[in-house]
Parts: sequence; C-alpha cells; structure tokens
Amino acid sequence: MRTVGVEEELLLVDPESGEPKALAAAVLARVAHDDPGQHVFERELFGQMLEFATHPQTNMADLGEEIVRCRKEAARHAGELGCAVAALATSPLPVSPSLTVNERYEWLAEHYGIPTWEQLVCGCHVHVFVESDEEGIAVLDRIRPWLPVLRAISANSPFWQGRDTSYASYRSQVWNRWPSAGPTEPFTSAERYHRRVAEMVATGAVLDTRMVYFDARLSARYPTVEIRVSDVCLAADTAVLIATLTRALVETAAQHWRAGRPAPGHSVSLLRLADWQAARFGLEENLLDPAVMRPEPAAQVLRSLLRHTWDALTATGDAEHAEQGVADLLRRGNGAHEQRRLLERAGSLQDVVTECVRRTQG
Repeated sequence: MRTVGVEEELLLVDPESGEPKALAAAVLARVAHDDPGQHVFERELFGQMLEFATHPQTNMADLGEEIVRCRKEAARHAGELGCAVAALATSPLPVSPSLTVNERYEWLAEHYGIPTWEQLVCGCHVHVFVESDEEGIAVLDRIRPWLPVLRAISANSPFWQGRDTSYASYRSQVWNRWPSAGPTEPFTSAERYHRRVAEMVATGAVLDTRMVYFDARLSARYPTVEIRVSDVCLAADTAVLIATLTRALVETAAQHWRAGRPAPGHSVSLLRLADWQAARFGLEENLLDPAVMRPEPAAQVLRSLLRHTWDALTATGDAEHAEQGVADLLRRGNGAHEQRRLLERAGSLQDVVTECVRRTQG
C-alpha cells in the first residue's frame, strides 16, 4: 500500500482582531525550546505563515489524527506567544507580508518584485510514494486532467485584502503568477522530465529545481510524486479526503501505465481553462469533465472521480470513507463556501477569522 504524507501551511493571526501576525520565527524558537529534536514545523516565505509535515502514513485514519495533532500543537505553541493558527489559504483581512530573513527568499523578492510580496497564500501538498521516477512520470502524465477537481474540492480562499474576490480559490490565481507554476504537458519519460527541469533552471528565470512549481511534480527530497494544487483546507477531514483521493488517483494511474493504457492528451491550454473554472467556482457551478473537457455539474464530476478511482479505493479500504466524504462535502460545501456563509451570518471578516481559528482544530 502506498504511503501518503501531507504538508500544510497555516496562517498565524491575532486571536482577537483576526489580522495576520509575523511571529513564525518566535513560534519556531518556542517549538525548539519545548520539543528539541522535532522537525515537524518549518518556516515559510513570510513570517505570518507556519508549515508542518506529517509522517508517511498508509492508514487514512492515522493520517487524519496526525493532521489534527499537528494543528493543535501549532495552536498551542502559537498561543503561548499570544497568537493563533487558522487553516485559511488567504487572509480575509488586509495584510502587509513580512518576508522571512533568508538569502533564498530575498533573491525571490529582488528577482520577481511585487508578485513575491503577494504570495502570502497557504497550500496543502500531498506526497504519494512511487517506486521509481519512471512510475512517477507515468503517474504525473495520467493525473493531469483530475488536478482541477482536487482544486475545486479544496478551494478555501474567497477573500483577499478585505474583499470578496468572486473566486473560490483566489490562492491559485496568486500562485500562478510564478513563471514556473501551473499544469504541464505529458513528459512521457523520466529522462524528458529531468531534461525539461534542467532547461528551465538553465534559463536563469528560476533559481533552482526547487522553484519548478508544477501543479504536480517529482519530489526532490522523497521517493514521491508531490501534488500541489490544493488550498489548505479549513476542515481537517477535507484534507484527509484530498489525500485519500490523491493516493487513489496515483494508484489508478500507475495501474493504467502498467497495463499499457496511454495518458490523456489534453493540451495545457485546456487544462488551464479547467483549472481556472475550478478556482473561480469551486463546487458551486460546473467543472470541466476530465474525460472530454466539457462542462458538467460539479457533483457529477466528483462522482466520475469516485468511479475512476473505485478499484484503488476499494483495495485500500477507503471506498466507503471517500464516498461519504464526497457526499458530506457536496452537502456542506468547501472552505470557500463555508467562509462566505460565516460572513453572511457573522457580518464581519474579523468574525470569520475567529470562527475559522476554532474550526482549524475541530
């Protein structure tokens, strides 16, 4: 059974005003003092962000428990310094990002200018084990059309600088300002993938291989494929659903490769449109069906995803959980829907952040 690991980026906020606070360095210092030797939490581009990574897991219940535990630990350490953590992919309230003091990050700010300062966005990256780079590339080539569906499920960033953006995942619109971000054409082999990455670095437009921000890529550190399209999810169980479906997509793609089934040939142009549709509307309107790239109701596309991955979900014992998770999601909506509903009920973005702080640990 393939292992799965999750990386989540959390927003550090003032528990009363809801405004982001640049206290990541202080939180990490507190973690180092209280729990020396642990390597769960890491700094990110801005001081208002805190990242954690789970261990590789095979059981989704164990993965869910670890995500909740890491969120609560982050909240505990942050709380000792008078701040809180929120699983929000963008700050609903206005913010002036504070760049982390780091030679790499300073290069990004100098090289890319204003777009760097707009990258205070929090994602969820899912790592799934692959046996080789060749298998990994076969997987990446075959999951491309399904990545926008994961975007729609995870969408959790409707607000930006105090305004409703009209997007479900505005984070994706911000993130795609990096010149190396977005969907890719099929690579067909590991050799071609690595050659393409080397060619990108050789242009000087990106700093190194770590800056190749494809929607899905081979991990530079682990024997995994790294799927990077998801917003950090407000509810931990949505993050588990994303991880469950991602592992099933990877296993299904690997099986199709071994059986000699060709990868879908959708162009990057169509994939960009599918991704935009998912980011704009989330689950509220149509998505582009991954098989034919034509609009279909979001609920129908999610059911297609379940059918596509059903054998893999059944083999890992996740089918019933995934089916129920999709049904629950369609009933209550994704994080973007919940944030807008909270605003209607509470009346202020400050109250939205306060409630999201509570739900982050729930």
